[in-house]
Amino acid sequence: MVERIGVCPTCGLPTDICTCKIIERETAKIKIYMTTRKFGKPVTLVEGIDENSVKSVLKTLKQKLACGGSYKDKRIELQGNHVKKVKEILLGLGFDKNMIEES
Repeated sequence: MVERIGVCPTCGLPTDICTCKIIERETAKIKIYMTTRKFGKPVTLVEGIDENSVKSVLKTLKQKLACGGSYKDKRIELQGNHVKKVKEILLGLGFDKNMIEES
């Protein structure tokens, strides 16, 4: 498949008018929760982020929360308890408030 410059590979529209990212962020069902790991260390898990945008979302979360993190088993893992802050950051990135579930 040949990828042309200025054309979205998903929908085929010019990147100026492509709405794939907006639609993806409004329809994604995201679950945020905290668990503990070895020696009682808290870890915040985020599930439901699309694989196409997970790199940029993970980078933003790590920078804003000043913590380490990774993407494993189709979920983002962040060091520490950041459930409330992650929700606020995701809302700032344009994800729909009704589609984010925290526990």
